Amino acid sequence: MARQPEVFVRDLSPEQAQRLVKITRSTRDRVRLRRAGVVLASVQGRSASEIATMFAATENYVREVIHAFNDSGFAALDPKWSGGRPPKFGPVARDLVCRIGRSDPQGLGLPFTGWSLTKLAAYLRQRHRLIISTESVRRILHEAGISWQRTKTWKASKDPEFAVKMTRVLALYDHPPADGRVLCVDEFGPLNLQPRPGHGWFRRTHPARRRATYTRHAGIRQMFAAQDLATGQLFYRFRDRKRWPEFLDFCKQLRRRYPAGKLYLICDNYGPHGKAEVTTWCTAHGIELVYTPKNASWLNWIECEFTALRYFTLDGSDYPTHAAQEAAIASYIRWHNRHCHPKRHFAINSKIRRPDYLPNVA
Repeated sequence: MARQPEVFVRDLSPEQAQRLVKITRSTRDRVRLRRAGVVLASVQGRSASEIATMFAATENYVREVIHAFNDSGFAALDPKWSGGRPPKFGPVARDLVCRIGRSDPQGLGLPFTGWSLTKLAAYLRQRHRLIISTESVRRILHEAGISWQRTKTWKASKDPEFAVKMTRVLALYDHPPADGRVLCVDEFGPLNLQPRPGHGWFRRTHPARRRATYTRHAGIRQMFAAQDLATGQLFYRFRDRKRWPEFLDFCKQLRRRYPAGKLYLICDNYGPHGKAEVTTWCTAHGIELVYTPKNASWLNWIECEFTALRYFTLDGSDYPTHAAQEAAIASYIRWHNRHCHPKRHFAINSKIRRPDYLPNVA
């Protein structure tokens, strides 16, 4: 067999040679170090057989590294570099897999509502003559950022005055009136006594356990809360019910707490909030009730505070009495009020400010 001709690295500039030496001295990746060493030895004029002996490799490996470096430069030193055959499926086939995978099977005349990898591969073979395995389908979808996810629901507001109400609420957030104070008001509950699931840091496979309950005889409690946007502080009261008399009493307490200036109470469309007795008293005492659009409670700034309150005081808990539960909530709110700050910049440049916005969850 005739001897293969010698192969050497192309001429390098002084900067490239210096970079190559630096790689051999500083890299921690063994594959990159080995490939750089092969190239450096070739720069020094060593033959492929000599380099193979130096690095305990085959001559074919040495030749492949040198040819790759001559073609691709320093990219050929990357451990992830591979000069294998081109992908079996080109951009057109990959786009077809992604487009069909995101489509509705029923819209294509098939008797099911979702794809499995097997059904998707079979459809591509039958309808588009694309012979592809389920593993290739999975890999193509994964590389395109398409994953298997649970569908979600959303509730669109059918309030005919949606845009007007949302504009009014956002105006109060963005430009608080100088003649008064903006408060976000809502109810939090029902608060019953039950072990609640939660999260925490535990030793692997040894999570905390909570008792199970099927009957609860301690009744429920309700919490009325308001957030002052000027300071970020929360004001609260616990009650047995959340009818209009309790809400009216809470409004009176807010009026006593903030006696000067007009109060703008942002609240949802819960029935007691619009009771005639409530609106009449509020109008007579300098309180304006500003309602969010129907099915748009996400516009009430206090909702995110309730999420944190639930996470830090209820999740993972099992309070023995309502007094203990209310004490824990009160303790958290006191901590919150010591660390709060004024509420500004509500969803700036967010899509929720568009009149046609639809929340992504139910």
